Formats: sequence, structure tokens, C-alpha cells
Amino acid sequence: MKKFIVILFLGITASLTAQQIDYNVKKGFVAEGYDVTEYFNNKAVKGVSKFITTHDNVKYKFVSQENLEKFKNNPEKFVPQYGGYCAYAVGANADKVDIDPETYEIRDGKLYLFYNSWGVNTLTKWNKEGAEDLKNKADINWQKIKTKK
Repeated sequence: MKKFIVILFLGITASLTAQQIDYNVKKGFVAEGYDVTEYFNNKAVKGVSKFITTHDNVKYKFVSQENLEKFKNNPEKFVPQYGGYCAYAVGANADKVDIDPETYEIRDGKLYLFYNSWGVNTLTKWNKEGAEDLKNKADINWQKIKTKK
């Protein structure tokens, strides 16, 4: 009986401490349905409804079965940093801000997405204000703000 209670307690504790990352899901998909593998070909391309998968409880669209398989074989390579929120906003303000899926950067083999609207292009600000420093700040900030509240 004591073992059962300890196991039950550990299971409840583990489920309470499990963190679910808050992904920026707009239009039902990460990156607003753009194919995250195509960014690594230096292209921002909308995925199609024929090629969809789920990873970490969120959906992704792709332009082809080949891209879908690439993602499924190595999702960590393609998942946008900071849950797909604007990298600049996470770094500069520790804030979760929507993105323009056509404004992005591949840095050190990782995908970063940015807000670009109303005359504000945060990718430009990211580079002007020091991308590496902002990336380091974003990495720290993301650890504090990444879970759903």
C-alpha cells in the first residue's frame, strides 16, 4: 500500500510539474501554416492541407510529402525557436508577439521568426541592435515565459 501511495504521489507530482510549451499557433498551425522545412532552403512557402502533421500537440503544414517526412525524421531541426513567437520580442522584452511568417532568419542552423507589420520590421531591429546578444537574452527569457499560464 505504501508503495502505491508513493507511486501515485510521484505520478501526480510529475504531471503537475510537466511544462507544456506555449506555441504561437495562428490559423491553426505553427508559422501560420508555412512549411518550416522550406525556410532552410531560404524560402517562405505556405504549406498545403494535404501534408499535415502534429508534433508536441501542435500542427504543421508542408508543401510535399518529402518535406513532411524530413520534419518527422528530425522535428527539432525545423521547429521555430521560442515557440514560433517573434525572436526580437522574446529577446528585447521577454514578450510573446505574433510574427510575419515571411520574415525569418536561419542562424546557427535554427529558425527564428519575426514580427513585420505597421512599419516595424523586428528582423531589421534584431540585426541592428545585435542579433547575437538579443539571441542570448531571448534564450534566457524563453525559459521564463515559455509555458502556458
